[in-house]
Amino acid sequence: MSQEFVLSFKKDISLIEQPEGDRIILQSSDCKLTFKQVTSGLRTALNTLTTNKATAQQLIDLVQQRDGIHAKLKFYYHLQKLSALGWLCYSVVIDDLLLASAIPLTCDYQFSHKNVDVECKYALSRFAYCHQVEEQIVLESPLSYAKVVVSNWRGAALIAKLAKPQHFRDLTVEISGITEEIAQKFVALLLNTQMVFEVAKNASVEHTTNITLAQWEFHDLLFHTRSRKGRHTNLAGGTYRFLGQIETLPAVKSKMSAETIDLYKPNLETLKALDPSFTSVLEERKSIRDYNKIPITAQQLGEFLYRSARVRTLMKIEPTEISSRPYPAGGAIYELELYVVVNICEGISPGLYHYAPDMHQLCWLSGRNEHTEELLQGAIRGVGSDDELQVLIVIAARFQRLAWKYESIAYATILKHVGVLYQTMYLVATAMELAPCAVGYGDSDLFAQAVGTDYYAETSVGEFILGSKDSNYR
Repeated sequence: MSQEFVLSFKKDISLIEQPEGDRIILQSSDCKLTFKQVTSGLRTALNTLTTNKATAQQLIDLVQQRDGIHAKLKFYYHLQKLSALGWLCYSVVIDDLLLASAIPLTCDYQFSHKNVDVECKYALSRFAYCHQVEEQIVLESPLSYAKVVVSNWRGAALIAKLAKPQHFRDLTVEISGITEEIAQKFVALLLNTQMVFEVAKNASVEHTTNITLAQWEFHDLLFHTRSRKGRHTNLAGGTYRFLGQIETLPAVKSKMSAETIDLYKPNLETLKALDPSFTSVLEERKSIRDYNKIPITAQQLGEFLYRSARVRTLMKIEPTEISSRPYPAGGAIYELELYVVVNICEGISPGLYHYAPDMHQLCWLSGRNEHTEELLQGAIRGVGSDDELQVLIVIAARFQRLAWKYESIAYATILKHVGVLYQTMYLVATAMELAPCAVGYGDSDLFAQAVGTDYYAETSVGEFILGSKDSNYR
């Protein structure tokens, strides 16, 4: 057990004393420890971890002074148990002021107790990031099972210095009040929480030479770890965190225009009889970027949207309204919106339209303009097509529609919904012998400007190209 750091309980650990039977209960949200026949030294040490801060050696000495050598050994075991449960915070203190604290994020967090090599340089991990939480600076990393709360301006200054490889002794320069001992402890705290890494003699950092980590971008790994369980204790799932505070968005967005086009509605019973088999559609599905000289028609576009994305039913199930559509969605919330950029379509004028899935209509937003041209050109670049695009379908998300219910996983769920909608569109287009192709990326700022939406309330999350299939295509 390292004796360098000041120890304390996490804030969510409660201590309950039961005078009857000399018991003390330590309890977190998911675990409880009961200490029986509690001695004076153990009682004082546990209370010290709750109300004050002390090093492991100070706590062990306190127990030994009051209860004897055997109690000291037993308390050492208790400290190991508390550490294994992820209940202990590790802090660096300077002049009785807290500099920084490592706080476990999971119940199985293990502080590794690595020592700083006095001959080596250390640098901040490229995955580490600072942000403000409840008026405190917090350093986190998707590599770590702990967060570091920086409680003093000197801690922030030390982190800034570690952007470049440093010997811990170098950290004493330019930052007042930082001794070599404090600098070494601070680097050790960050090292044991994977916020810094040892820099090799060739100036490479450990996780840049690790071929697995090298292929992770910062934002991808952070998004992955924070939208999955395992490396955080944030609330996740359907928490309804804004219930009673903010009104939920309606299941269907209001019409964006009074100028509408009623779309063709196919007879589903006829389609069931005439469509190719499901296996045939699955096997023949592919991205097609070559188009027939005769463009897609308004009837084909109407059938495609009807089969892919219409509202089948609307239902009021407290505390919100939900719907049923041809593709699946978490909680039947359906936050995705479809916008159709028509370049060439027989029966529909070029321009930008919003699809009203409940009425199965296209609502006119604008004619061909600079924004629609840029959207089309961006899609062409995204798929590398030489042919002139016929129809671009932009998939947007009303983010708050989903975030109102789901916490931690809202955006990850939106992207999953884009995926299942892509697949539904591919299968419908294949069954209709059209040419479908999903686009790998798009410009969300450009889309928000084209449609006139608030980027943070609704913007694009996917693009899909549709056209008539070249009869010579195999």
